[in-house]
Amino acid sequence: MMARLEHIHYEFFDASLHGQGEFVWAKQAKTPIVRLPQIFWEDGRGWHEANVWALERAASHEVDAETIKRLMKHLSRYADYLEVHGIDWQHFPVRKDDQVLRKFRKNLIDQVKNGLLAGSTAANSMNAVIQFYRFADLHNLVRAEGPMWVDRLAVIPFHDAAGFKRSMVRLTSDLKIPNRKRAGASLEDGLLPLRSEHMSELLTYTTKHEIEELHLMLSTGFFTGARIGTITTLTVTSLQTAREDPRTPGVYLLPVGPGTGVATKFSVSGDLMVPKAVLDDLKGYASSTARLLREAKAQPADKNLLFLARSGRRYTVDTVNRLVYEMRKRATGVGLRFMQRFRFHQSRATFGTWLVQILLDNGVKTTDAIAVVRDAMLHKNEVTTLGYITFLEKSRGKEQAAAAFNQAFTGLRCRNWDKANA
Repeated sequence: MMARLEHIHYEFFDASLHGQGEFVWAKQAKTPIVRLPQIFWEDGRGWHEANVWALERAASHEVDAETIKRLMKHLSRYADYLEVHGIDWQHFPVRKDDQVLRKFRKNLIDQVKNGLLAGSTAANSMNAVIQFYRFADLHNLVRAEGPMWVDRLAVIPFHDAAGFKRSMVRLTSDLKIPNRKRAGASLEDGLLPLRSEHMSELLTYTTKHEIEELHLMLSTGFFTGARIGTITTLTVTSLQTAREDPRTPGVYLLPVGPGTGVATKFSVSGDLMVPKAVLDDLKGYASSTARLLREAKAQPADKNLLFLARSGRRYTVDTVNRLVYEMRKRATGVGLRFMQRFRFHQSRATFGTWLVQILLDNGVKTTDAIAVVRDAMLHKNEVTTLGYITFLEKSRGKEQAAAAFNQAFTGLRCRNWDKANA
């Protein structure tokens, strides 16, 4: 069972009584809200309390549209959890461990430990859910006889623009999930790339033992660096817009972002660099009988999507993450030990590291390499791209240091200490 997040066109109406006592609705002069996020349960009912929260924030114009979308995306993850586990969002018994928010918090932490969810995503999801419950509690929409959490004040020190030490106080709760960064070098979302031989082993395994859709999604991630949210919104039409890069034969540029129907993070416009072999595989799948059967079951708005589930419904980021989680257990069971903590987003980290290494090894200047990688990975800021350069340089430094250490250790181990002390 899965809840779903949809976007609607919302117009404002006023209810009033006509002169003869007839109840009528009249459209207000307010500007409609385009793509208002709303959550619906598996049976088609809306989650009214959550949807009112989104509407209230959007109508106030105090919160930007992208922030509301992110909050509702996190809340839809919570709705999925409620549906899968059959728990009421207002379930707050006396025993704390049985309360719904604490169960959800534990679930998020377990996903982080299993490598299925980034620590930042878990922390942001919990924060979004708490924000919603604060709204629901304020408007008496939630029935909880006891406290749902314990609030506390956190003092955060900082330095202002003039260099003076200041502090601010923020309200937090005992449900907060700490977002501790992992030690050592890492890339976007704290992930590490796969070694090339491990990537080959994984794709060899998925082509033989997993569903074709998951194999193609992973291939696209490894060889284009696209995010899951971009891959799941690829369309059959978008494949036809890809054009060969005149400077790089065999590589095609596929437009994504606003106006293309293919989603990107922060709505960045750009082109995916798609190798011809990958593009041919995607085009072949687009016209395959298996996919056309799924297209026949899909809603009109989804028929053009490249990847569709067996039921004809679109894939979501959470759906793909669950497929990867289940596949990871199977792959580990057949000896692919490097898959124990694998996450889909590592395909992006692998592509970025590989591209940086190719550019630098072929004498491309660092500034030029940053520009190429930034465009290829659709980074909003060059700071993110620079992280790949830094990561590769640190990794190379560690490899050289390890080799030197091993060489020195071998010399020490073979040394005749009796002769040295004579």
